[in-house]
Amino acid sequence: MTEPDRRNTRQRRAVEATLRQTSDFVSAQELHAKMRSGGDSVGLATVYRTLGLMADTGLVDMIRAEDGEARYRLCESDEHHHHLVCRDCGRTVEVEEPAAEQWAAEMARSHGFTNVSHTLEIFGTCDACA
Repeated sequence: MTEPDRRNTRQRRAVEATLRQTSDFVSAQELHAKMRSGGDSVGLATVYRTLGLMADTGLVDMIRAEDGEARYRLCESDEHHHHLVCRDCGRTVEVEEPAAEQWAAEMARSHGFTNVSHTLEIFGTCDACA
């Protein structure tokens, strides 16, 4: 854990502790506000940087909401997965879909792309909100 992106700093512990308090995806600004209201003095830039590093290492899931804003939550799965997200309440379900993986690989190959990664978020309305 001596790599810069793997250090267990006070700030990272504070970000992770605050993320553990919510099951929904939150923006960096929402997370920062929760931290500040809880008495933590971590700066907004540090929250952004920490979330980015945690996303790069797979410790948090990051999705782009329909408005383009990045939203984060602690990752519930070590496996590659996708998300179904309710537009109304934010409820999120992690799903695995082999057909999506095959489609992404075929699309990349057919256009000459290699070393490809992807994300997939499907937005809709959950049963409880419908």
